[in-house]
Amino acid sequence: MSSLIFFLVLILVWQAAYWLGIDVLHIFRPYVMPSPIGVCTRFLELLQNGSLLKAVGNSLLRGIAGYFIAVCIGLLIGVAINHFRYLQKNLKPIILGIQTLPSVCWVPFSILWFGLSTRAILFVVVMGAAFSIAIATDNAIKNVQPIYKKAALTMGATQKQLYLQVIFPACLPELVSGLKQGWSFAWRALMSGEVMTTSIGLGQTLIMGRDLADINQVMLIMIIIIIVGAMIDKVIFSKIERKILSQRGLL
Repeated sequence: MSSLIFFLVLILVWQAAYWLGIDVLHIFRPYVMPSPIGVCTRFLELLQNGSLLKAVGNSLLRGIAGYFIAVCIGLLIGVAINHFRYLQKNLKPIILGIQTLPSVCWVPFSILWFGLSTRAILFVVVMGAAFSIAIATDNAIKNVQPIYKKAALTMGATQKQLYLQVIFPACLPELVSGLKQGWSFAWRALMSGEVMTTSIGLGQTLIMGRDLADINQVMLIMIIIIIVGAMIDKVIFSKIERKILSQRGLL
């Protein structure tokens, strides 16, 4: 209840600021400042013509597909750089450097290699999230108690058994946190890819609002991007984290 009151007060302050800035003091022009009423009106219009649901659906499908590919690649790279000392010494610094690149830097490559297609968007998502997941995987495995590995090897465990039955279960809580962070990178990268292409999605709808000088549509899509990203985290990753911690008596 307190959260609802907080957001209602925030919306009222926003509307009051719009009213003062536009209608009373004439500081801003209507096309440069969004208002809650304007955003709600644009929401109903886009919802009625079906373009908003289509954009959200397309973005979610691309985001989930790209994230799944990024997880597979990131886990493989993370395990490899942890297992092989040569890769740890030489490849990991490169991965750390690449991870600092903004996702939009991969857009020119994706367009040149794949054109204005869904594959181009998926490429940006994968490049934006895979290296973060790889680093998180390596760090999670490093934090496993060495005594677990030594005990498993002493009992004759193979490398496959060591990873599947000892290391991954032991590092699962930290690994899930890394995967959650990877999703945030993937979702941001998805928007970078969509704003540069012609494929229908939240990013393209955002750019359409800019091209039409419709600041309310721009603000609406920004809010929806935040809500969808937060809902995925709340509905999926937070529940998984709580379940794992509860099973281990940490909650």
